[in-house]
Amino acid sequence: MSLVLDPAAQDLLFREARTANTFSDEPVTEEQVQAIYDLVKYGPTAFNSTPLRITLVRSPEARERLVNLMAEGNQAKTAAAPLVAILSADNEFHEELPALLPHFPQAKDIFFSERPAREQSAVMNAAMQAAYFIVGVRAAGLAAGPMGGLDYAGVQKEFLDDDHTPLMVVNIGKPGPDAWHPRGPRLAIDEVITTV
Repeated sequence: MSLVLDPAAQDLLFREARTANTFSDEPVTEEQVQAIYDLVKYGPTAFNSTPLRITLVRSPEARERLVNLMAEGNQAKTAAAPLVAILSADNEFHEELPALLPHFPQAKDIFFSERPAREQSAVMNAAMQAAYFIVGVRAAGLAAGPMGGLDYAGVQKEFLDDDHTPLMVVNIGKPGPDAWHPRGPRLAIDEVITTV
């Protein structure tokens, strides 16, 4: 085996992990969220920019507002999940670059003075961080249900602001009964990798 990660951890994070569609009513604690973030914050991003922002939807009122913005097929599972996170990209991430990139603080002005450049970088890097976040949820022994079926403009207006671009909503918790759809097929290596 070429991987150094323990096979049980490989299963937990990848092979046996699935997108959950039902959840138990066991709560997701602040300590679990802290542990997840403390792990995934080390994932690489360009310029160490870390533009991902996570909005935890815990109150019943906020949950109801969010459920109304989800696609019909995502509403019931979003209403029932113990915790829901809105993942977004902070388009003003460059303001933190002097602290996050102390050896090159001028990167803020050299590369990101224009809003279109910031938005493109923010979305790409926050999407990478969102993938780390999902793996971190799995590392905590929880299941994640990432979803794109939502009213993006509505979520931005209701929960964010013009400086944040919503990426996805993630339901989080212990899986419930019949949580999994059958595993979908994956592409073979020769369909994905090209050597030049």
